[in-house]
Amino acid sequence: MRKNIEFPSDGLKCRGWHYVPDGYSEGKKLPTVVMAHGFSAVKEMLINYAERFASAGLAVLLFDYRYLGEGEGEPRGQVLPQAQLDDYRNAISWAMLQPETDPARIGVWGSSYSGGHVLHLSAFDRRIKAAVAQVPNLCAWRFLLKQRGGEGLRLALEMLAADRTNRYATNSISYLPVVAPEGQMSVLGTSEAYKFFLERIKAGLGNWINQVTVESVEKMIEYEPANAVELISPTPLLIVAAEKDALIPIDQVREAFGRAKEPKKLVEIPCGHFDVYYDEPWHGQAVGAAVQWFREHLGV
Repeated sequence: MRKNIEFPSDGLKCRGWHYVPDGYSEGKKLPTVVMAHGFSAVKEMLINYAERFASAGLAVLLFDYRYLGEGEGEPRGQVLPQAQLDDYRNAISWAMLQPETDPARIGVWGSSYSGGHVLHLSAFDRRIKAAVAQVPNLCAWRFLLKQRGGEGLRLALEMLAADRTNRYATNSISYLPVVAPEGQMSVLGTSEAYKFFLERIKAGLGNWINQVTVESVEKMIEYEPANAVELISPTPLLIVAAEKDALIPIDQVREAFGRAKEPKKLVEIPCGHFDVYYDEPWHGQAVGAAVQWFREHLGV
């Protein structure tokens, strides 16, 4: 069963869906997973995960951040890590207050950009009792350096600096496309990213828009969510990684996982970053590992 919900976050509303398993008995307290989408995306892109978790006996809160999807706020396409972390925390608070939720059994799931959020939140928010970070964002500037080289990183930082001066002087907002055909400027500059989002548009999944503010890119480059991964323990941590990931190099994931303390598990899947979302058998392996982790550490 799924119902539309909304909750306040710093004066605006986040909106999402609350799932409870079919056959739920009123009064029963359920383990609950709070989950959100990756960079610029919308909740509709994760329906297959939420439904799988609910079918496994978990309650689920899947939501849109402010400034994206059905979340309130202007400018649209604003993707700021601290704001999204606050939305996540407020989502956890909302979930804990629901009659269906066992507040002692809260899990979080995130993928890509929100996978990085899960790493950060799990290090500091002790309400979280189990965490799953799928193909998690770790360090965007290292990706940019690898993708475009030192000169490309330098030019990107100069562009961001010029935009900051312009924002201060004119109070205007500039945008960049999230994805674009190969050879054209975009934030996620890989052919796999372009294909993934183009297919989501064709499928009519949510009101995703192909743009983010330039400020979002500035904040993304400065954000390193795995800095405190050592603090996640004793919260059980599962990282699901893609061995052929063109956005999140597998060596970065292995290094971050190595710094985490027990209990922890790393599942490496021989596919690309976006293959885990819909393509089989990779999706089944990724979501299956998450279900097993939540069952083991939250109980169903």
